[in-house]
Amino acid sequence: MSSDHNPFAPERPPHITVDSGSGQESVAGPFPEGSSPSDTPPSTRQLLGPQASGQGHRPPGSPLYGSLGVTAAESAEMLLPPSRSKVPRPYRDFPSAEYSSRSVSGVSSRRSSFSSEQSSRGGPFTSPFDDSRAPSRAGSSDDEGVNTQTVSEKYNITPSAGLLLFPEDVEKDDYLHNPDPNDKDNLKCDIWNRRGMMNMGGLAFIVIGVLVLFIGYPILTFVRQAVSKPMTSTCAADPTCLSSHFPLLQNQRTGLIDPDTPDSAKTKTSFDGTTLQLVFSDEFSQAGRSFYPGDDPYFEAVDIWYGVTQDLEWYDPDAVSTANGTLNLRFDAFQNHNLNYRSGMVQSWNKLCFQGGRMEASISLPGQGDIEGFWPGWWAMGNLGRPGYPASTDGLWPYSYWDKCDVGITKNQSDTTGLSLLPGMRLPACTCADQDHPSPGKSRSAPEIDGLEASVGFMGPAKYGGATGTASQSFQIAPFDIWYQPDANYYELYDRSITGMNAYRGGPYQQAISAVTWLNNDWYDGKAYQTFGFEYNPGDTGDVTWFVGDDYTWHIDHRAVRPNGNIGQRVIPQEPMALVMNFGMSNSFAQVFLPNLATLMPATMRFDYVRIYQDPNAISLTCDPPGYPTTDYIANHPEAYQNPNKTLWLQVADEYLCRRLRSMKARKES
Repeated sequence: MSSDHNPFAPERPPHITVDSGSGQESVAGPFPEGSSPSDTPPSTRQLLGPQASGQGHRPPGSPLYGSLGVTAAESAEMLLPPSRSKVPRPYRDFPSAEYSSRSVSGVSSRRSSFSSEQSSRGGPFTSPFDDSRAPSRAGSSDDEGVNTQTVSEKYNITPSAGLLLFPEDVEKDDYLHNPDPNDKDNLKCDIWNRRGMMNMGGLAFIVIGVLVLFIGYPILTFVRQAVSKPMTSTCAADPTCLSSHFPLLQNQRTGLIDPDTPDSAKTKTSFDGTTLQLVFSDEFSQAGRSFYPGDDPYFEAVDIWYGVTQDLEWYDPDAVSTANGTLNLRFDAFQNHNLNYRSGMVQSWNKLCFQGGRMEASISLPGQGDIEGFWPGWWAMGNLGRPGYPASTDGLWPYSYWDKCDVGITKNQSDTTGLSLLPGMRLPACTCADQDHPSPGKSRSAPEIDGLEASVGFMGPAKYGGATGTASQSFQIAPFDIWYQPDANYYELYDRSITGMNAYRGGPYQQAISAVTWLNNDWYDGKAYQTFGFEYNPGDTGDVTWFVGDDYTWHIDHRAVRPNGNIGQRVIPQEPMALVMNFGMSNSFAQVFLPNLATLMPATMRFDYVRIYQDPNAISLTCDPPGYPTTDYIANHPEAYQNPNKTLWLQVADEYLCRRLRSMKARKES
């Protein structure tokens, strides 16, 4: 049944007809009554399909998109095509009289997919899908067959009042997509507005900035350098000078006392009851310090073989470090310089010197107290001799003699029994006027005082039973007493149960006045620390007192080394002394038990701190004290103090100083 006889039948949906270019109306209404379906062009398609089931029936007279009887003009205003019959019309290539007689003004002249100008210009052979308004897309495969109807059908678009399906409909921004070449005639460049001023201001800022950066700044720099006043201080020509015009280096110490030293350690009471003042300290709190030459103001690690004692190791600055609040000297089996071991020696030579006072260090000894072979040391030597540089000590070590000329200054002490093999004193008090001497009229030398030389002793019962650590504390002197025997009436042991005189008294190259103290085997390998050192008063009437911890171990008076036989007074050192810290190994000092020592390597000697105390009324912390200069003499003989391969003074100088003996003077007077 047709929709005319069934009031409940669904309304026929609207149809859209595309203009084929014949000039007929683009939108057609429902077919007239009695028309044949064959009159409908075959290209006509339905915009909406049949309604889905479940929607129900519309009551009679209620149109789907408005009234079914609307005219073409009305449908154009409503943006909807007029309704028409379901029966499609046959496609016509040529306009019929019916459509030719109708005016296209009934529907907007721009309601077709293409303008009438195109139709008239293309004639009957023009394709309805050619778009002269978009020449760049004409003929492309994407545009082929595109029109309002195909787009609507492809995307299932339902016409509505707000939906434009016709290209002739105008939107507000259409002028942006269809620019007219004539539009530029109406455009005017106007910068006198907010946007224009902002653009011009930004451009000016960029231009000015570029000019200042590449032209103005170089000119200002040149002018400033030209008009600035050059530095006129004494440091201007010396790049190594630290001027007061510059801030101090942040990590450089500015005082002799370490800021980390506690206040409780600022004073000490000496053996004779004098209150001593702290004048130098180093707590080694800063990790990663370097002791290569020039890296530290007070200490320097040497790079030498200590050949005078035939050591088995090479002293290398790389074996010296600070960590965990201690100075560490590391001894390990490291082959270098044709030796099998490497260790460290640190000196304050020609940097930090002292004359009299108390030298103290807190030390944890290396290895174990019951294994013999290591040779850790903590000692002082006169600054005129550099430890490990034999030419510098030749004729100076271990002399400490009065300011007189006698047989004691001669080669071998003029003794033919082999008591002494020393070359004679190189810088005695009696010299020729034209000879090189740091202080003519004074005996100069490089004496030695040892605060600690650690070894191992055996308490028994067997020969090697009851192995326990020991500390040798000694005073090295020359010229020598007969049989290297000082006057025992003038030295004192304070606790004979733990301290005794050393059986070794010396040899042809030194006389050693030494005492040995038993140690606690827990004071090793970082487990515990103990203080070692000595106090001394320099001069002909001086004395030396050694200590371990809070206890004094032994004491020697100047009378113990008084004139004896054909030699004169050996004096308690008056030379400016330099500190030495070293960790060695040598068969000349102790028997080396290598299989046992190998289990302890690498071994480390640790210094918790180093401190020097002096009488507040006699502070002397210089390498050039009055009457005993050293630095100029050292500077004038660089090879002796910088070349460790030079073993004799005659290798770096023409001859020894001439000597005028007291006996020669006596013979002349007689």
